[in-house]
Amino acid sequence: MPIAPTVDLRNQFGPVRDQGDRPTCLAFAASDAHAALRGPWTALSCEFAFYHAQRRAGRPPTKGALLSHMLRTIKDDGQPIEDAWPYLNALPADLDNYGPPSSVTVFRRNGEACPKAVDEVLAHLDDGRPVMVLMMISDSFYLPAVDGAIRAPAGKLPDPKRRHAVVAVGHGIADGHRAILIRNSWGVGWGLQGYGWLTEPFLAPRLTAVALLTEDLDVPTQNLAA
Repeated sequence: MPIAPTVDLRNQFGPVRDQGDRPTCLAFAASDAHAALRGPWTALSCEFAFYHAQRRAGRPPTKGALLSHMLRTIKDDGQPIEDAWPYLNALPADLDNYGPPSSVTVFRRNGEACPKAVDEVLAHLDDGRPVMVLMMISDSFYLPAVDGAIRAPAGKLPDPKRRHAVVAVGHGIADGHRAILIRNSWGVGWGLQGYGWLTEPFLAPRLTAVALLTEDLDVPTQNLAA
């Protein structure tokens, strides 16, 4: 049977997007949480957020982003709308050619890391706020059940080498356990049109970080992004 949400924020979001083969899940999670809070939905540039987070961290664009640098990027560098710098399915062969447009209108927002707990995620969802969730994943995450649920694999420990970031957008009950409804960044072919349910037995031992975007910041209309 379908899992009935107690809280469901999916109507704050637009179509689920697909990060493809690039390690940009955190940029998608932050961008989509940011866009949902701005409302009505206009997708924001994941590419811009990812570029600046990696630049701040001194990390190449072939590696995943770090939460602290992503939060700082959303606050200080901001993001333009997606059309200002659309997502690249692949990086240019010459990374000297990889960079944002010279001048764009950006939107900025404060953010903060939160206590790493399922209770924390549920509390913010009850307040109507999407939550960024970082976790380790297992094989079962790749193939959600028909009801969209990802259940704890019997006898399998979390794999610290497989890390992922999603947006929590709701909660309910599955198999008698609390469950978090998430928005993934693997396209509409994953789960329930890009959404899925993480049961608490799956999520709790795999949860590595929780973060929230908070108040909007007043910004100049133009930001030099180079």
